[in-house]
Amino acid sequence: MRNAPTILHLDMDAFFAQAEQASKPSLRGKAVVVGGLGPRGVVATASYEARVYGVHSAMPMAQARRLAPNAAYLFPRGAFYRRISDQVMTLLRALSPLVEPLSLDEAFVDLEAGEAAWDSESARLAGVRLRADIRAATGLTGSVGLAASKMLAKIASEQAKPDGLVLIEPGTERALLAPMSVRTLPGVGPATGDHLRRAGITTVEEMAEAGEDELVRLLGKAHGHALYAMALARDDRPVVAERETKSVSVEDTYDVDIHDRLRVELEVRRLADRCVRRLREAGLSGRTIVLKVRRYDFSTLTRSETLRGPTDDLAVVREAAARLLDSVDTTGGVRLLGVGVSGLADFTQEDLFAQAAEERADGPEDDAVEEPAVAEAAPAEHRWRPGLDVRHAELGHGWVQGSGLGRVTVRFETPLSEVGRVRTFRIDDPALEPADPLPLVRRRPDEQSAVDGVGDEPVARPQSSRPGSSG
Repeated sequence: MRNAPTILHLDMDAFFAQAEQASKPSLRGKAVVVGGLGPRGVVATASYEARVYGVHSAMPMAQARRLAPNAAYLFPRGAFYRRISDQVMTLLRALSPLVEPLSLDEAFVDLEAGEAAWDSESARLAGVRLRADIRAATGLTGSVGLAASKMLAKIASEQAKPDGLVLIEPGTERALLAPMSVRTLPGVGPATGDHLRRAGITTVEEMAEAGEDELVRLLGKAHGHALYAMALARDDRPVVAERETKSVSVEDTYDVDIHDRLRVELEVRRLADRCVRRLREAGLSGRTIVLKVRRYDFSTLTRSETLRGPTDDLAVVREAAARLLDSVDTTGGVRLLGVGVSGLADFTQEDLFAQAAEERADGPEDDAVEEPAVAEAAPAEHRWRPGLDVRHAELGHGWVQGSGLGRVTVRFETPLSEVGRVRTFRIDDPALEPADPLPLVRRRPDEQSAVDGVGDEPVARPQSSRPGSSG
């Protein structure tokens, strides 16, 4: 354990929902729920206004609609959130070379490694500046926890929510943890929590009093030792820069089971395209292609094929996914499909496409030019999902409020405008087309966008001078 609170944990507040509220003036201060919108969908993020009604992440969307029938229910805009996340991570890396992202909206930072902080005062100042920089760059808020360990920094950021900063002074950790639920500790999920409760252990203090031997007896050697150490506020885990990405994948769950084999094939092809786009955006390639199929009876099958070398070639991934699908019986219907690539590398074997072609009776030339046709084959309902950006030839930028019965309703507003008006069009109106998200903050003339279409580039700040250092 350190003797200064120089580990920072950042957690963006209700990230997806907050980004949607910032993007849509009419939703600010309103209940917003982001996630899968079909009967089988689940909540990805709920705004704090929606949480008042009991809506929370991972809840079935049907249940969320019963709890908050008047909330705005929006389809996730993954690329939009990733661009904002990239801006936030850039700000974190300006503080330290040791940044450990946990997800798009959450990360640990070792402030000491970047000489951004060395005691409580400098750590607090670094946290305050970071929150201000994030708001300036993205228009969004994040909560910051500062402590001498990763576990406590994460607990502090949870206490800081929303839009706050909490610093845990070294030496106060055990007193702080004592009355907290055992579920507060990392590694204590619902099952472990219930097991401990049946043994009469519900708080961290009771866990510490039970002793290491009792926890080992209840939970096993590895888990018992680890949780006893955490109950005593001992956590020496280092901040690990850049966890290695092990795979890139995409999947879709369908509101209605797909029975038509041709439609299944087209969906797999479309998913392969999306997967390759993500690979290329990350500058990666991979050797193993994975197909995931969840059938009508909830049975889930995975099939994989390992190539001779890494690739990000669209035709190769499409062909491999199609071959894998050939080995799966989809009779009875399909409720989920996914395509992924693992065995990742940061280079591509240029002649892999030719190698793959040698193994086939027919050449790949005809397949390599069919990408536009796949885009047209995407189901019509995917085009006008609630929350997605659109542009009208006369009325300008807006977003989809809803669609059905051959009509789409659009609210015309931008992140920097007043609340906009609503209009309804035919879904095939030639004046209406999908659009890219607009910046959430106003750019100054002397600035370049850090991430095109999202916001401003962070302005470099002079680094604080550590006592005894030059500059």
